[in-house]
Amino acid sequence: MKSITGRGIQASVEGDLVHIGKDDLFAEVDGPPLSDSVRSIVESLEQNGRTTMIVRRGERYLGVIGLMDTPREASKRTIARLRELGIKRMIMISGDNQQVADAVAKEVGLDEARGDLMPEDKVAEIKKLQSEGGVAMVGDGVNDAPAMASASVGIAMGAAGSDVALETADVALMADNLDQLPLAIGLSRATRRIIRQNLWMSLGMVVFLVPATILGLNIGPAVALHEGSTLVVVFNALRLLAYQPPLRTMNSDVA
Repeated sequence: MKSITGRGIQASVEGDLVHIGKDDLFAEVDGPPLSDSVRSIVESLEQNGRTTMIVRRGERYLGVIGLMDTPREASKRTIARLRELGIKRMIMISGDNQQVADAVAKEVGLDEARGDLMPEDKVAEIKKLQSEGGVAMVGDGVNDAPAMASASVGIAMGAAGSDVALETADVALMADNLDQLPLAIGLSRATRRIIRQNLWMSLGMVVFLVPATILGLNIGPAVALHEGSTLVVVFNALRLLAYQPPLRTMNSDVA
């Protein structure tokens, strides 16, 4: 079996070459072109919000498979939580046809949907968005990896993610659970806040001790104060182990 990235798969079955994929695939591989009847079925399914896959064995077209993505139950809740965290613009970039992408985006509450995108098209979209500011890309598949690498921050869904996506990402969520995404963002912000606090405490103690020692503070108390401030910094950082997202975010839901 061979994967044709962004288009479909090719395999050998009992000596016959079998292709399953988008209509674009059959314009690239050898064999008879799509018939009008097959094209009509594809158009009908896509108009009804289905993503289509055409099946051909040898020279014969066997049929068309229509699939429809169903958003995860946690999707709406996760989108609402992200908005509470201050993320205002969320866009879905997908290889599915535009009608399917629009339907899913509307159902879960995303701002925009861009469909019919190949992996290289996703990269182009990310670069276009980066001209407006930082971009985080969340994905789990091989087709998402190039776009994740191009984004300011790439986030892979751990359990469901492909090896390529996990290796490319800057952040890997260890559970296949969308609720972990707002948690990761909240935790990263808390980490940045504590790093700043620790820097100010450390620098403040140095600024105090240098002139105090020059003005007569004994070395013993100076060392004790310095080591004490180090312990404060360590214990302040350990607070992250008990991090919990705000209750308002945890309990929010979408009707």
